Amino acid sequence: MELEESIKIAVEGCGVRLYDTTTAREHDNNIFRIYISSPDGISLDKCAEVSRMVSPLLDVNEPMNGKYKLEVSSPGIERKLKTLNHFIGSVGENVKIKEYSMEIVKGELVQADEDGTLTIKDMQGDTQTVKFDDVLSASTTFKWKK
Repeated sequence: MELEESIKIAVEGCGVRLYDTTTAREHDNNIFRIYISSPDGISLDKCAEVSRMVSPLLDVNEPMNGKYKLEVSSPGIERKLKTLNHFIGSVGENVKIKEYSMEIVKGELVQADEDGTLTIKDMQGDTQTVKFDDVLSASTTFKWKK
């Protein structure tokens, strides 16, 4: 079984979903990050529980060569959208999408279909369709009050 699949099973056993895993190097430290999500939100206790469940898996199947730090957290209010399931789960939220053509689309994600069609409503109320395969990068956005 692949490490990602093992992590997913362990995370789901804690009653939450695996959102994403990433690796990073910061201040000479290797970091393996696990992002988890839940409709009810993510607590610090839940992050600790997932960390305790996943840690033994990583001891057997190191995700990075050598020493690393494990971080478990929510993907945050402004999070990257990488998979079609990320988009489907973000319907109703504001998004910013950069297409391979370098066009940037901003607005509310009003629909995301299994076939990869994304529909975004802009500030003027106009809708635009983007194909998932044309997305270079995307994230949810949050309008902060002043």
